[in-house]
Amino acid sequence: MWVLLLRGGSLFRTLLPLRGEWMGRRGVPRSLVPGPPRRRYRKEALPALDVSVLPVTATDIRQYLRTHGIPFQDGHSCLRAPSPFAGASQHKDHAGGTTSFSLFIDKTTGRFLCMASLAEGSWEDFQASVEGRGDATKEGVLLSKAPEAVDSEEVRRIWDRAVPLWELPDPQEAQLARVMFGLSKVTDDTLKRFSVRYLRPAHSLVFPWFSPGGLGLRGLKLVGAEGQGDGVHYVETTIPRPGAFHNLFGLPLINRRDVEVVLTSRELDSLALNQSMGVPTLALPRGIACLPPALLPYLEQFRRIVLWLGDDLRSWEAAKLFARKLNPKRCSLVRPGDQQPRPLEALNQGLNLSRILRSALPAWHKSIVSFRQLREEVLGELSNVEQAAGVRWSRFPDLNRLLKGHRKSELTVFTGPTGSGKTTFISEYALDLCTQGVNTLWGSFEISNVRLARVMLTQFAVGRLEEQLDKYDEWADRFEDLPLYFMTFHGQQSIRTVIDTMQHAVYVYDICHVVIDNLQFMMGHEQLSTDRIAAQDYIVGAFRKFATDNSCHVTLVIHPRKEDDDKELQTASIFGSAKASQEADNVLILQDRKLVTGPGKRYLQVSKNRFDGDVGVFPLEFNKSSLTFSIPPKSKARLKKIKDDNGLVAKKPSSGKKGAVSQNSETCLDQAPNP
Repeated sequence: MWVLLLRGGSLFRTLLPLRGEWMGRRGVPRSLVPGPPRRRYRKEALPALDVSVLPVTATDIRQYLRTHGIPFQDGHSCLRAPSPFAGASQHKDHAGGTTSFSLFIDKTTGRFLCMASLAEGSWEDFQASVEGRGDATKEGVLLSKAPEAVDSEEVRRIWDRAVPLWELPDPQEAQLARVMFGLSKVTDDTLKRFSVRYLRPAHSLVFPWFSPGGLGLRGLKLVGAEGQGDGVHYVETTIPRPGAFHNLFGLPLINRRDVEVVLTSRELDSLALNQSMGVPTLALPRGIACLPPALLPYLEQFRRIVLWLGDDLRSWEAAKLFARKLNPKRCSLVRPGDQQPRPLEALNQGLNLSRILRSALPAWHKSIVSFRQLREEVLGELSNVEQAAGVRWSRFPDLNRLLKGHRKSELTVFTGPTGSGKTTFISEYALDLCTQGVNTLWGSFEISNVRLARVMLTQFAVGRLEEQLDKYDEWADRFEDLPLYFMTFHGQQSIRTVIDTMQHAVYVYDICHVVIDNLQFMMGHEQLSTDRIAAQDYIVGAFRKFATDNSCHVTLVIHPRKEDDDKELQTASIFGSAKASQEADNVLILQDRKLVTGPGKRYLQVSKNRFDGDVGVFPLEFNKSSLTFSIPPKSKARLKKIKDDNGLVAKKPSSGKKGAVSQNSETCLDQAPNP
């Protein structure tokens, strides 16, 4: 979603009243909306294995190629080799004579893509083809196929109905569209070069996705505009659905001899960059949300990649994350700032885009030797305090007042009494972030994924779907589009296997938040020591290291030790040694006991906050029909007293900010109140 504020423009004020004539339903008209989701099945090239396939490493791939006498070249993120899927005529390059290395093998996952035949598959598929096992190559089931026929018909129908912007019969409509999309300074020649069209029934720009070489239309992205106050809110619709097909906008315009490229998160930014500087530019299909590894082979030819993804802190974090995949040694990043906005905004403001590109910072350095290399990072956090605090919850405003937001590279420990609703709360906690674009991976070791998905879908719909099954498909479609993934583990599991799975998910799906529910179910396979406390300390340390190394937030659910029923849980109540609370950046406790003088409601206690030290409690109210927790109405008896370390009672005003009781000292809440 994009927001572009157009204030102070006389042309905008003149044309703004007309927007109501064509800003109706979100996205494309119903007649142009793809139908219900179609389940896609792919015939396996290999028999299904009863045991999980071990992860492959770059060393394993190189050794396998050498053993089978296959020549290869070491690239930035892929290995290149002659393709067994290409015909004899395709093994020679266009210059003639030399072998064409048209097969790209991902160094991290082992997945391959043949540029000549568009065959693709897993590392096991490639091994089967090389060794002559199975009939995969003969049947061609590895060939990358176009989207389903229904999607192809939908794409072609929309594309045929769309017209170039400069061919609109009404000049005022064309002018209004240019203003709403910020295209006042983008020429018709640029729109024509990128084959951009305009769909009048949906009042949307249509950006095409062509197959490599521009031989066929494979998909579309529609960007519509909606009025939002004094500005414009952009809505994206992709056909096929997100995740079903990935492509790079502008790929047919890339020359084989190009060695530098600029990656943007919006197609509009690519238009502005290419027009003003003439540089090769590509737009990522899912913006800052994800860089699918399937696209890496198309970026392998470039010696230098500049990532100019946006003008906020989330774009900056995404750029650093994507640079890891692309090989940071060849990447440079454009830092967001007032004088370095998005490319389209820079063009409209008359800024020097060439100067901004020259100021791009290298993504890789061997070591930090002085504060000079950190000062811009520090300035970025100081000038963007709210963005530095992380993604804010929409369902838990009191949690925002205490934790300020959800940040990467942190470890959160969450605990609560048995049967208090830990899994139900943490699922809504994670779902809240996921709906705001935080790519989430769930590891549910205690309950099945089906049951967890049912709970989350009920929370997402804010109501029980058992009583309205006719709306199930509608809510399921929306839920399916969330960046949400589940591990297939259940019950006890080795920490090494779990960490490998998490690292794979971070690489493939750009996961930013991992939820582990719960720690105790993972300890059965640990053979490090007969001491369960030592085993748990090792696991907590492994999750702490993973969060830091992968710029990913890990939420770890831990059962508390056995306490007397008449006592509130404390930080020391977390099962095991003090390592869990010491390693954690945040400690959350779901209390299920009556407050000192308040009603018998559950409440959430933030007993540790490493970001700024604010700790406190706030009440929760469980809605059984929607399985959600919400802030109860204001009450004078919410929480009046909290005991300090000396057992004294400090009075607190009952009219706090929506009921959140905040303390600037962590020890005030470590000594939990007793009834």
